[in-house]
Amino acid sequence: MDYLAGQILDFIKAHPEWAAFVIGLVAFGESFAFLSLLFPGTAILITSGALIEAGILDAFLPVVAGIIGAVLGDAISFWLGQKFGPFLLEIWPFRGRPQELESGIVFFERYGTSSVFIGRFFGPLRAVIPLAAGTLRMAPRRFYIANVLSAIVWAPALVLGGDLLAHWLKPENLATKIICLAFLGAALAMLAPFVRRLFTLK
Repeated sequence: MDYLAGQILDFIKAHPEWAAFVIGLVAFGESFAFLSLLFPGTAILITSGALIEAGILDAFLPVVAGIIGAVLGDAISFWLGQKFGPFLLEIWPFRGRPQELESGIVFFERYGTSSVFIGRFFGPLRAVIPLAAGTLRMAPRRFYIANVLSAIVWAPALVLGGDLLAHWLKPENLATKIICLAFLGAALAMLAPFVRRLFTLK
């Protein structure tokens, strides 16, 4: 996985004119059910943001491409759930790991439309929530609203977050960074019980 991520990032760095297309494919792969479980898309999107800080990439087109790729990945997964939902547990990769799809179904049944938005931000759920939504016949209009809105938040958060992180890791302003880390740690501590509850659904 690390090797693949490195190869993709090296390609983007060497061919910035292809960056938007590649980042769109990466976002698609990270969102598409049958690739997301094996694809290091999140790491690639965050690291590609560092190329913005380095002046190699412009921010606008990669972010737009990331949004489009994410929307398409979830949309195709939703369609597959609609068409083949009852048979998904019989094919790869869920045949050997049925609990992954089942956890997505449980999560969707509990949180409904919100699960499509929330699931985008949690790796174990990102791949299966659209399949679950399609399998359980979620209204397409509600699905696509949640799909698009979550992608509009998710893709910029990763790409621009990588840009900000690269800028932030420069050696200036150490005291400010320590304060920010303290606030981030406190925020994560407050969110931890909620995140834990998400992944221990019965």
